[in-house]
Amino acid sequence: MTNPVTIQQSGTIPAQPGPREVTVTDDVTPGARPGGTSGSGQAGNSVAPGGKPGPGAAGDAVRQGLGSSVVFGPGQVPGAVIPGAGPSGKPGSRPTVKLREADPDDPPRYAPEWLELREPADAAARAHDLLDPLRIRLANLPGKSGVVIHDLGCGTGSMGRWLAPRLDGAQHWVLHDRDPYLLHFAAVASPRSAADGSRVSVETRRGDIARLTPDALRGASLVTASALLDVLTREEIDTFAAACAGAGCPALLTLSVAGRVELTPSHPLDAELTQAFNDHQRRDGLLGPDAVTAAAEAFSEHGATVRLHPSPWRLGPEQAALTEQWLRGWVGAAVEERPELRAEADVYLADRLAACAAGELRVTVHHIDLLALSRPVGGAS
Repeated sequence: MTNPVTIQQSGTIPAQPGPREVTVTDDVTPGARPGGTSGSGQAGNSVAPGGKPGPGAAGDAVRQGLGSSVVFGPGQVPGAVIPGAGPSGKPGSRPTVKLREADPDDPPRYAPEWLELREPADAAARAHDLLDPLRIRLANLPGKSGVVIHDLGCGTGSMGRWLAPRLDGAQHWVLHDRDPYLLHFAAVASPRSAADGSRVSVETRRGDIARLTPDALRGASLVTASALLDVLTREEIDTFAAACAGAGCPALLTLSVAGRVELTPSHPLDAELTQAFNDHQRRDGLLGPDAVTAAAEAFSEHGATVRLHPSPWRLGPEQAALTEQWLRGWVGAAVEERPELRAEADVYLADRLAACAAGELRVTVHHIDLLALSRPVGGAS
């Protein structure tokens, strides 16, 4: 049963429709070529400032850096859907940090181009109101000269680039992902200093996370993730909440889909496509738009204080490239779920893309951020 006393909401939240650790730890050597065999298999090293992605198509795809125009890789054209955009993906596909056993050659779900394209919108959307209670908790950690932050499914490291400069004190980030190139990019593009100028260091851990346990989080001060909850099952969320509670560390989980989008001007097919997309998100037992409610309940049952805050993308003419990719992925997933919509959806998509190109389309994609403040281990405040 959910403990109703511990769940706190900020803003208006719409109604919501034998363990093991990471198996491989990757070192990142500055200048190493991403995408190949990297590291020596030793514990992840801190990355020296100034490291850059190595040569090759993967490195070239994001060489311009965050906030620049997207550069499409070989074989990609502006009209194509960047893998992961939407997200659509194939049925049964998983995010780049996998929580179940799968074929080791299964390709990652998210392309770096998509992660780069969405980073400014993510940064603008994340809930700043959750940072003050988090700062208070981290400042009250006993006997700490710095904090250790585990970022699950880090992708290209956007969470670290957003959060590290907003927290005081020395920080050590442990970046988890299964994609070696994304890990490399996340490490070399990570911030080097905190809000007060303190040092920020980084290590990477590559591999599949089968189950998360308190032992895997031993020594963690905080766990973070972006756009992760909605691709988990209820069992995985329960395991995640139990691990954080057992380790006594808070969790900041941002940009989980809320199951609502608003497009202006409106269209009669908007609601039907939204429902089909939400059903697609719930495939294979994944929670999709129900994930935030499930996570709030799970963390609360483990004694955590849970705060929720809206974090919508607000997309206008300045975000036309992101809006285009989101539309293609969103409509594509809806049609995959309901093939009978294809003829209508093709016309709909063409009209929406034309409006986007003309600067006439506005889209709000609703997300929710969650901060769970688990009870500290050992009675610390």
